[in-house]
Amino acid sequence: MILAWLCYYDGLIAIAAVAAGIISAHWELTAPFFGFQLVLIGLVFAVLALLSGMIALPMTYFSPQRRAGFSRARIGVLLALIIFLPLAFVGWKTKDYPLINDITTDTQKPPVFVKANEYQPKRGRDLSYNPQLAAIQNGSPAYQGLAPLKMDEPPDQVFKKVAILAGEIPSWQITRNDPQNRTLEGVATSGLFKFKDDFIIEVRPADGGGSLIEMRSKSRDGKGDLGANYHRIVSFLSIVKAGPQTPVPGAAQVQP
Repeated sequence: MILAWLCYYDGLIAIAAVAAGIISAHWELTAPFFGFQLVLIGLVFAVLALLSGMIALPMTYFSPQRRAGFSRARIGVLLALIIFLPLAFVGWKTKDYPLINDITTDTQKPPVFVKANEYQPKRGRDLSYNPQLAAIQNGSPAYQGLAPLKMDEPPDQVFKKVAILAGEIPSWQITRNDPQNRTLEGVATSGLFKFKDDFIIEVRPADGGGSLIEMRSKSRDGKGDLGANYHRIVSFLSIVKAGPQTPVPGAAQVQP
């Protein structure tokens, strides 16, 4: 039966595309975004396999003349589900995040990238903050709790703590450590696809004393980030709030 064969081959293509995308991106054989695109292609074939399988399975199961195609349709559906279910779960978990990839704790006066301009894969990439993003971020329920971290210690002391803790995160590379301006810049690399996101942390004097830790994180690829930049900011501010006693394995490399 043709639909059984279609389901089978679509399932195989889905598995192959996703595996190729993840492996090539993770081992940096291709650009991260190209690997991600291969995964999306695999998802499309998985959906096609499921659609053809929904027809092929009952037709081959209940028809003795077509029973030979049942095993092929069943394998195709199983392969498609291996791809579709995890990706659908990720999509459901991140559905509340809008299609933006530049997140900051201060949408009115966001930290400004300086050193990051030297590490862009594309020359002349604009790292300025788009004011239109402020309205999207402020209007999204997913980001309602995002705010700078208030600390009681003076700014210079807080910056020393921030620099130490940021340098202990293994997936971060610190590219700029500026104690005079109490500013830290770096690049964060994701685990699976090796996406690289630029981040900047500033420690500012707070009104009435103490300090405010401001942070901005911006992806280099795509239009959305599935909440990655938001979670990076929230996670780091939680580490700082917990204090230096927080165990963070490994050490980040410092680029010249």
